[in-house]
Amino acid sequence: MKKTLYKYLLIAGLLASLTGCKKEYLQPDPLSFYEPGATFTTRAGLDAALAIADRHLRSYWTYFEYVDLGLPINTEYMFSDMAVASKTDDGNIFADIATRFTPTDMPERTGYFWNETYNGIKYANTVLSFIGNVEGLDEATRNEYRGRALFHRSFRYLALVFEFKDVPLVTKILSAPKVNYKTTKREAILQMITADMEKAIEWVPEQKNMALKGMINKGACRQLLIKCYLATGQYDKAIEQADILINSSGYSLMTNTFGTFINPYPQTWPITRNVIWDLHRPENKAIAANNENILIMPNRMPTDAGINMNSMRNWLPWHDAIGTQSPDGKQALRFYAPNATTYRVNYDYPRGIGRGIAHIRPTYYATNELWIVNGLEDAGDLRHNSTVGNWARMDSLKYNDPSSTWFGKNLVLRHPTTNAILCNDTVRNWFDWPHYKYYVENLIETGDRSNANHRGGAGDWYFYRLAETYLLRAEAKFYKGDVVGATADVNTIRQRAGCTQTYAAVNIGDIMNERARELNMEEWRFTEMSRVSYCLAKSSKPDEWGNTYNADNLATNSYWFNRIQAYNNYYNKGRVIVKNRSYTMAAHNINWPIPNSAIQANGGAKLRQNQGYTGFDATISMWETWEEAVADEDKN
Repeated sequence: MKKTLYKYLLIAGLLASLTGCKKEYLQPDPLSFYEPGATFTTRAGLDAALAIADRHLRSYWTYFEYVDLGLPINTEYMFSDMAVASKTDDGNIFADIATRFTPTDMPERTGYFWNETYNGIKYANTVLSFIGNVEGLDEATRNEYRGRALFHRSFRYLALVFEFKDVPLVTKILSAPKVNYKTTKREAILQMITADMEKAIEWVPEQKNMALKGMINKGACRQLLIKCYLATGQYDKAIEQADILINSSGYSLMTNTFGTFINPYPQTWPITRNVIWDLHRPENKAIAANNENILIMPNRMPTDAGINMNSMRNWLPWHDAIGTQSPDGKQALRFYAPNATTYRVNYDYPRGIGRGIAHIRPTYYATNELWIVNGLEDAGDLRHNSTVGNWARMDSLKYNDPSSTWFGKNLVLRHPTTNAILCNDTVRNWFDWPHYKYYVENLIETGDRSNANHRGGAGDWYFYRLAETYLLRAEAKFYKGDVVGATADVNTIRQRAGCTQTYAAVNIGDIMNERARELNMEEWRFTEMSRVSYCLAKSSKPDEWGNTYNADNLATNSYWFNRIQAYNNYYNKGRVIVKNRSYTMAAHNINWPIPNSAIQANGGAKLRQNQGYTGFDATISMWETWEEAVADEDKN
């Protein structure tokens, strides 16, 4: 097995000494990238800059320190069809998004996506700005560094323009602070990063020719370039790049079991071995036998360098809450301490499946409607299969209080006689979830599972997989009018998952549904929904309801918002109120507000605020081309 990035990351301390550590280095002024001492003159300095950029990618999933809740990736799902905030004891629960979300009130890590994404751009620009100072490198080596840096910058700008729309363009480390940036149009930034990624795929080597896993490779550059081509309407080029990844880059979908079979608590939660389970074990994601992995985020070092995911803590229901009861009035599930005399391993759910506090919860669409294809629930789909253990259902758990007459029987939501609901908080404490995705053991501290943490430990996580490549190709084919080809690509993913139902002819909704099934908690769901809304509008193709869109007025009418309206059973339905807050979402929330702090810091010019938010002014000028924005930087 190849070495992973873990040892490589040890040199990141060279850069950390310039930027601080922990929380401090993650909170720069995004519009004043000025570090007087950040001059790199050695290859080790370049390696350090790229190492911290590589590691920085995982911070959106792991954050930067041990936390119970609030992973940044959660925010992406709160703005989607898939999930909502659900920590119902939080007086500031981010439910009433339509009225609460403002340039001065940006809860749930929305501001983090602005600050941290510009921070990642700073790391990339460090390499691009100072690589000319490093002696002894041939041109091919210099270009490899440039290409990897361009990936980091382009990935982050692609995220920014589909979260925040039109944003300041920063392309270099300046010799003095700059506080008079102008906004650059989204279309201009898309043009720039597309050109940059065309260079990167020429310069960056294939993974098979790299000593370490976790570093940016040519396959990852191709995957990002496909998204750039989709966003710029170059569908044939997107298909060409996808064909190369799928057919001639050494990647292939994993269709059989492989690697190590991890069945950590067979007495509590038995797993019947299957390819989907093996594919998502942290132990199998980076191994040589895994041909589907394009880019991973290494996170399994048995030291403090591995950051706990807290996946079960964030994403599972609070299943052992006192308010969930058996029909005879006893607490449904109790926490078993492993050293207690009453300990019963077959009821040790916190270790066997995890113990959550439901920072977010899935929608009914995500747990039920999503899995209906051709009018039928696909019982064969391994991603939603509770028989093999991949999918966890509340009614698969068993009452574990020996004093209850229901001890050992399956949980029920309603009393069998009175039909009364037996859970006092169904938002937080009762829902199903994909166990195969969310279960990440914490073996870092003990090296065994006798004290395995029920919150979710450190584990490798996919950044790009070949399964997404098929779905991106399907999207490109759909925009071109090749429904037959798009359908074949979607069905390929379904067939690998063991589905019995396949599509006869897909629409954009079917493609987005398959993304939701396959890429849950891997893709940035909101950003991808925003990107597809833009691409769909540019293509003039209809959505699943026959609607077409105008890319210039997505803040008032978008595919994203129509999916929210159709599939999310919380927002704007008036059904659920938590802490006196109704769940709401507005059409203009497809573009997040430019933070007021960034606007104020940029005192020498006005940044364009997004439509629907306080401070919006359509007369504020923007750079129409990326070349204008770069030329303005050069004046500084």
